[in-house]
Parts: sequence; C-alpha cells; structure tokens
Amino acid sequence: MNRILIAEDEAPIANLLRTALVGAGYCCDWAADGATAADLIETQPFDLALLDIMLPKANGYEVLEYCKTLEVPVIFITAKGQLEDRVKGLRLGAEDYIVKPFELMELLARVETVLRRCGKTGRILCLPPDIEIDTASRVVKKRGAVVALTAKEYDLLLLFVQNRNIALYRDRIYERVWGEEYLGDSRTVDLHIQRMRKKLGLEKSLVAVYKIGYRLEA
Repeated sequence: MNRILIAEDEAPIANLLRTALVGAGYCCDWAADGATAADLIETQPFDLALLDIMLPKANGYEVLEYCKTLEVPVIFITAKGQLEDRVKGLRLGAEDYIVKPFELMELLARVETVLRRCGKTGRILCLPPDIEIDTASRVVKKRGAVVALTAKEYDLLLLFVQNRNIALYRDRIYERVWGEEYLGDSRTVDLHIQRMRKKLGLEKSLVAVYKIGYRLEA
C-alpha cells in the first residue's frame, strides 16, 4: 500500500484529501506545517508528498528540497494559480501542480499518474469482501480466482475503487476511461458497467444514481 504525506495547514482540506486517498486504498499521514512535514519525511518512508506552498514554519518550496534529497515525488496543491507560480513549482522539481479548488476525481488520477511515472505503483487494492486488484499486472481476483475483464472493464473498476462512495457523472466516466469527449450516448458506459458488475458480483454495491451516473458503495 502506497504511503502519502499530506502537508496542508487547513484542516478541512486536509481531511477531504485524506478521506479521498484512504478511500482509494492509500495510507496517509498529515502535517499541518512545513517543519512537521520535513521531520516526517526525514524519519518515515513515503511514496509521495502532497504539499501546500503557503505553509507555516517552512513553506512548500523548502519542504520540496527535503523531498528531493530522499527521492520522494511531490505534487503541489495550492491556491497560487498564476502561470509563474506553476512554472516555478515545476522547475524546482515538483512532479505536478494542482490549483485549488480541485476536483477529487482529477486529483486521484494525477496521484496515480505520478506514482506510476515514478515507479511506485506496485500495489494491491482491496474491495471488500473478496476482490483484489493488482495495479502492476492489471489482474483482478475474486475469492482468489482471476476474473477475465476487458481493458475498459478493468479501467472502470479501478476508477470506481479509487472514487468509492462518490457519485460519478457519466460524461466524466466516459472521458476518463475512453479518453474522448462525451457526446450524450450513455449506452457504451452502461453496457460496460453492466458487464463488469455482473462478472464481479457488484450488482448491489455499484449502483446507478438518478440523472448522474454511478456510485460504488463500499
């Protein structure tokens, strides 16, 4: 299980991040200031750090330097959204730069992308009571037996597992999994979800949400 450090001085935002990341299968620690974040990075192993820039005691740029010495990739999550701020953060060594406010679905996708790019995605995701997802090999097992999913069915499952208990709109599902603009025809999304749901026995937990799309209740 990947371990992620959240360095954020606003408790509501930190709690939102932690809830989303834990729900997606990550282990999280929280630091409310830069000094605490630096101490944690020096004493404990992390696969990724999510850093606000405007932190008390030590700012995000300073914490980034600690992360770089220990080869911990960094994503900045900040209200500093000007072009020069984004360029500065990336040039200093951040892997990505997210401006507040942000969408959780996009944030989780960026976290997964950075972990994969940095070679830190070899992990098992569990969906109780009996489903395991090996994200390195893209193998899904139910009660220990491999379930044959198509590439799109696997991508759909991973999307829902990473966004548990969040209602996902059909257009966002289509754009994330198929990589194309959604044109209003939901049959493709519905058909693939129905097939994946049947193969894994998720008929009761992967539910349709009226006028929105689908939600995985877990």
